[in-house]
Amino acid sequence: MRLERRPMELLFLLVQKHGDLVTREEVAERLWGTTVFVEVDIGINTAVRKVRMALRDDPDNPRFIETVIGKGYRFSAPVTCSRDAVSNEEAAPGPKESQPIPGATVQHIVVAPQVGLPKRRWLSGLATVLALGVVVVGLLFVLRSNVRLASHPAIRSLAVLPLKNLSGDATQEYLADGITEELIGRLSSIHGLRVISRTSVMRFKDTKLTAPEISKMVAVDALVEGSIIREGNRVRVQAQLIRGATDEHFWSESYDRKVEDLLTLETDVAQAIAGRVEVTVTGGEQKQLVKVRSVSPEVYERYLKGKFALSRHKNETDVRQAMGYFEQAVVRDETFAPAYVGLAIGHSLLASVLVGNASPEGERAKAIIAVQRALQLDPELPDAHVELADLHKGQWHWSEAEAEYQRALMLNPNDASAHAGLADWMLCHGRTEEALNWARRARELDPLAVSRDRVGWVLYVSRHYDESIAELRTDLAISPEDIGVLWTLGFVLIANNQAKEAIPVLENAVRISNHSPGVVGVLAKAYALGGQRAKAGALLDELRKRHQSQYVPAAAFVNAYLGLGELDQVVIWLDRGFSEKSNLMQWLPVDPMFDPLRNDPRFVDLVHRVGLL
Repeated sequence: MRLERRPMELLFLLVQKHGDLVTREEVAERLWGTTVFVEVDIGINTAVRKVRMALRDDPDNPRFIETVIGKGYRFSAPVTCSRDAVSNEEAAPGPKESQPIPGATVQHIVVAPQVGLPKRRWLSGLATVLALGVVVVGLLFVLRSNVRLASHPAIRSLAVLPLKNLSGDATQEYLADGITEELIGRLSSIHGLRVISRTSVMRFKDTKLTAPEISKMVAVDALVEGSIIREGNRVRVQAQLIRGATDEHFWSESYDRKVEDLLTLETDVAQAIAGRVEVTVTGGEQKQLVKVRSVSPEVYERYLKGKFALSRHKNETDVRQAMGYFEQAVVRDETFAPAYVGLAIGHSLLASVLVGNASPEGERAKAIIAVQRALQLDPELPDAHVELADLHKGQWHWSEAEAEYQRALMLNPNDASAHAGLADWMLCHGRTEEALNWARRARELDPLAVSRDRVGWVLYVSRHYDESIAELRTDLAISPEDIGVLWTLGFVLIANNQAKEAIPVLENAVRISNHSPGVVGVLAKAYALGGQRAKAGALLDELRKRHQSQYVPAAAFVNAYLGLGELDQVVIWLDRGFSEKSNLMQWLPVDPMFDPLRNDPRFVDLVHRVGLL
C-alpha cells in the first residue's frame, strides 16, 4: 500500500526504535524538523492514523502501534531481520522499491511462485488464491468490525472544542469561534446526542488539557477538535473526532472552500461528524443538520463578528458594539434571519437591570419586533423561540412563554438557554423541584458557563442558602468576572445574614458592570445591612441623581430601600416596577427578599396583577 512521505517517515522511526517509547516531540522533529512552525498535533495524529490504516491496525487492540496516552507511541510487534530474504531480494531482477533503513532490522517476507507449473495452471491457481484471499479478508473485516463495535461504547455525548485560528491573523478569531458555534448549533438538533453548549467549550480555548481530561470535566464520550486557516478568499478547516476516554483519533478530514461557501462547509462537517458517531438522525433533524441559508460573505462575516462581540459582553458598550454588526448585516440583507435574533438579544440585554441604562419598555418593544421578523423569515430558528419565550415571560404572558420554550426544545433538545428559561418559568410559579431539575439539565449541557448559576438561583429561592453559595462559589472559580454570578451570590449572602461578606463581591460586580444601577442598588442594600448605612445612603443619593437625567430601573431603588428597611418606599417603587414591567416582578411570589412584605395587602395585590396567584 502507498504511504505519503511523512507517514512513511513515522513508520521508519517507530520501527527503528521498536519496543521503545517514541515521544510526540521526537515524531515532530523527525517529520518537520525544529525550525518549521506548523500545527504538529493534528499532523502527528493524521500520520499515525494513516500508518495504522496501511497496517490494518486497530488502535484499541493494536498489533503494531501502541498509544501511550499523553506521551507518544511504541512499535510493539516483533521485528527481526531475515538475512536470506535480504539476499534473495538483492539477487532478484528488477528495480528495488526501497532500501533498508540504516540501523533498522526489518522482517522481509518473500513469496515466490512454484517453479515448473504451466502458465495457465499457475494463473488459475493464483486466481483461486486471490479469490479465497478476498473472502478471508472480508470475513476478517466483518469480525474486526464487530469486535470494534463491541469494544467501543456508543457515542451519546459530544463537545466541539473551539477551532484554532492558524491564519496568523488575530482578527480572524471571530471566524474560528463562529464556525465552532455553527457546528454546535447544527449537531445540537439531534435528540440522541448530548452536545455541550458553546459557552462551556469556549473555556477550553488554547487549553493545555488533554482530551481525556477535557472529556471528564464536561462528561462526554467524544470531542471534536480542529483548526481553520483563512487565506484571502479561501477557508480551510481541519476537523477530527477523538474518543474522550482513550484519546483515540478515529476520524479526520480537511475541507477547503471559498468564503462564500462557508455555510456549505459547516453543513458538510456537521454531517460527517454525525455519520461517524453513528447516532440515529430523524428526517426533521437531518433537515436542521443540512440547512443552508443563502447569504453573502459580507453579511455572514458581520453576523459572526456580532456574535463574537456579544459572547464577550460585560457592559452596555460591548452590547451596542455587537448590535452595530447585526445592524450592518440586516442593512445589507434584510432577509437574513439570524442577524435579527442577534438584534433582539441585544435589545433584551439593554432592557436588563444588569446592563442597560435605557427604558426597558422601549428596548423590549424593539426586541419583539426583531425576533418576530426573524421567525417570519425562518420559523425553525431555536434561538429565536428562546428569545421570544424570554420576552413573553417578561411581559407575564405565561402560557405563551412555556409554549415557545417547548418549541425551542423540539428544534434543539440541547439548548441550555431553553432549559434554563423553563427552570425560571417553573420557579416563578413556585414549582421549585421541577425548576431544579430543569436547571440541572441546563448545567449538564452548559457545565462551565453561566447556565450553572441557575442551580444556585433555584437553591436560593428554595432557601437552601449554603448549597446555593457553594454552587455559586464554584461558578466563580471558573468565571471570576461573571456579573450574573457575582450579583446572584450577593443576593444569597445577604439572605444568609452575611451582608458583610456580600460587600466585596458586589463591589467587584459594580466595577465590572461599569456602575450598572441595578448592581449599585444591591450593593446599597448590602452596605445598609452590613452596618454601613452612610455608604448605603450615599449610593441611594447617587441613584436619585442619575434618575433625574437618565433611566434607572425601579429594581435598584427597591433593593436599596429594602436594605434601609423603608417598606413604604419599597411598595412605591414596586408599583413603578409594575408599570415598567420590571423583571423583578416575576419573582414576587418566591424571592426571599420580599418576605417582609408577604402580609401587606398592597404587595398581595401586585402579585395578583402579575398573574402568578
